[in-house]
Amino acid sequence: MKRLFDLFTGLFLLCLFWPIMLLVAIVVRVKLGSPILFKQKRVGYNEQIFTLFKFRTMTNEKDEAGTDLPDSIRLTKVGLLLRRLSVDELPQLFNVIKGDMSLVGPRPLLVRYLPYYTVEERKRHSVRPGITGYAQVEGRNLLDWNSRLTLDVKYVESLSFLLDLKIILKTISKTVIRDGIADVPDQQMLDFDVERRMKA
Repeated sequence: MKRLFDLFTGLFLLCLFWPIMLLVAIVVRVKLGSPILFKQKRVGYNEQIFTLFKFRTMTNEKDEAGTDLPDSIRLTKVGLLLRRLSVDELPQLFNVIKGDMSLVGPRPLLVRYLPYYTVEERKRHSVRPGITGYAQVEGRNLLDWNSRLTLDVKYVESLSFLLDLKIILKTISKTVIRDGIADVPDQQMLDFDVERRMKA
């Protein structure tokens, strides 16, 4: 039932938002150049790796060693606006239709984080990752990593269609009022792997 809901709702939303997505694609192409889409490997269902899609919001500037500069430097004014409106996330509807993601579930995180989860935290990978999730409506970027992952596991253990509907409605509300949203996450907290290594 969850997969059917994701598929039909994802197709509906894609049809509904395609004019906005087309406009955003044009703006990104003009202001940031190619590529229009940001693609990154993330961990999905049963820890399978997939490619996540988002509209690009940052430049590709690197330091002398070839390492990406901090997000706060590479994030453009256009990119900041896209994040504030949350329209940079719209290409993930293709991930939902394809089956890599669900509309609701733990957010898909970076592949390099895999060695740092506890056994309990790895439960978050027993469902498809989502565009939004329990942690996103209960604090989002204002939560520390332990709180986020605890909520992810709680979602998995309490999984139900009604819970998904509740999270979707709460996501719409929080997106409108921009509650708990950090425009530049690297100004808010350490990367998960860095934090776990520091505590080891």
